[in-house]
Amino acid sequence: MRKKNEFEGKVALITGASRGIGRAIAINLAKNGANIVINYNSNLKAAKKTQKLVANEEVKSEIIKADVSKETDIKYLIRQTKKKLGHIDFLVTNAGIALISKDPLELNYNTWKKTMATNVDGTLLPIKAVLPGMLKRKYGRIVCITSIAGLGMRPNMITYGTSKAAVIALVRNMSAAIAPHVRINSVAPGLIETDMIESLDKKTRKNMIDSTPLKRIGKAEDIANTVCYLLSEKSNFTTGQTLVTDGGRHTLP
Repeated sequence: MRKKNEFEGKVALITGASRGIGRAIAINLAKNGANIVINYNSNLKAAKKTQKLVANEEVKSEIIKADVSKETDIKYLIRQTKKKLGHIDFLVTNAGIALISKDPLELNYNTWKKTMATNVDGTLLPIKAVLPGMLKRKYGRIVCITSIAGLGMRPNMITYGTSKAAVIALVRNMSAAIAPHVRINSVAPGLIETDMIESLDKKTRKNMIDSTPLKRIGKAEDIANTVCYLLSEKSNFTTGQTLVTDGGRHTLP
């Protein structure tokens, strides 16, 4: 008799799932039996590649385009998900941007607004949209991807760090309001091997690796593993928490 995967029959929506951490999360959840909604905003080719990789796990999947910072797009995303795959059991808010200025004190207001719209509104709006159904069914799991930039001092990332700190606060404050049947947690990655760090020169990369206790840059799969843990029953007494996954960098003084 075939062993049933833990997430079999569940529907997981991952925002920003066309590449990087979002893609790794989609694949990991699919390996555990979940049907996957791959949200993307601009890169359809990458989203199709994610879907191809997810298809290897013989689960259902759909690609749905939506800008997470726009409420009308989110309503469409949720509506289409329900129509194609059914009600949403798992939500992972992964979509985000990091617009880093050469002058950290420039504090460009347009950059601020765009960052907050994507990283903060783009977290709140999907949560707001899925909560009524989760609360009605008395079941739901939400994981928000944030960053260690939201936990410590990052003088070169003021706008980005502030947006990620807001997500951490949102998770913490919302957790008690939606308990006991819906759990919400966040994951704070450190430096992860994604497109965002490809521009780093060899010296910078070496310095970052040397300053990480586990002596490597993280992989997208490392974050996906943490997300799957928080969605699983192994974490059924955990809510409102931020689980740092950074190789130990954040623990250093």
